[in-house]
Amino acid sequence: MTGAQTRAEVTELLDRFGLAPRRPLGQHFLGDPNIVRKIVQAADLGEGSRVLEVGAGTGTLTAELAAAGHHVLAYEIDKGLQPLLSEVLDEGVDLRFEDVMSVDFTRELEGGPWALVANLPYNVGTPLLLSLMREVTAVTRFVVMMQREVVDRLVAEPGSKVYGVPSIVTALYARKVDWFSVPRQVFVPSPNVDSAVVVFDRIDAPPQAELAIRLAKAAFGQRRKMLRSSLKTAVADPIPLLEASGIDPTARAETVPPEGYVKMAERLA
Repeated sequence: MTGAQTRAEVTELLDRFGLAPRRPLGQHFLGDPNIVRKIVQAADLGEGSRVLEVGAGTGTLTAELAAAGHHVLAYEIDKGLQPLLSEVLDEGVDLRFEDVMSVDFTRELEGGPWALVANLPYNVGTPLLLSLMREVTAVTRFVVMMQREVVDRLVAEPGSKVYGVPSIVTALYARKVDWFSVPRQVFVPSPNVDSAVVVFDRIDAPPQAELAIRLAKAAFGQRRKMLRSSLKTAVADPIPLLEASGIDPTARAETVPPEGYVKMAERLA
């Protein structure tokens, strides 16, 4: 079997190999060929592009990426899927059974640029994506399926209830290009939440981006407090810094845009 799989085909494959989705690994296998093709189309990559996939699962997206002529490096933590993936995937796919959270991608991803194209496992999706944005410059495009509520947090604007540190990290390191929603019924098993695919392109982060993020973490660590109080864990006397940056000391973390945290970081640096 090659190419995108239906839910029935995913179920048949799992049954034939005596496998079942493992909840501790956040496994929800995609079973909709139209969604798979839409992801590959949204990636908008030229033939021969280098693609990193995390969470190969039953290989439906992996096979479609390879069929599109891309060089695919796919990671899967569940070694029990090895026999299934050996049947589904061609030998041209570089498939590795490792925990991506322990992989040094700055070393592994040579000869870029790379694109991350993945149905990210629920349990590692956010930290992995933000880590790649902040640390691995070889990855220049991010095409990821995640829980819809996570995507909402990543693209949230100041003042939103879900605006937070992930929103600021994303804004400093990437630009949203596109997104589309994915219903829960296309997965095996169906999760309790809807999902979405979002496309980001890397941008040049400001020089003090990491210091800005540290300030944001301090501010959001006590988000109910005014900045003049919440920032004391990072700055001895926040009020002069806030005033010099054009920020009201009585404001709260969720009202400050990413560039506000950058202004403070530039004054501290």
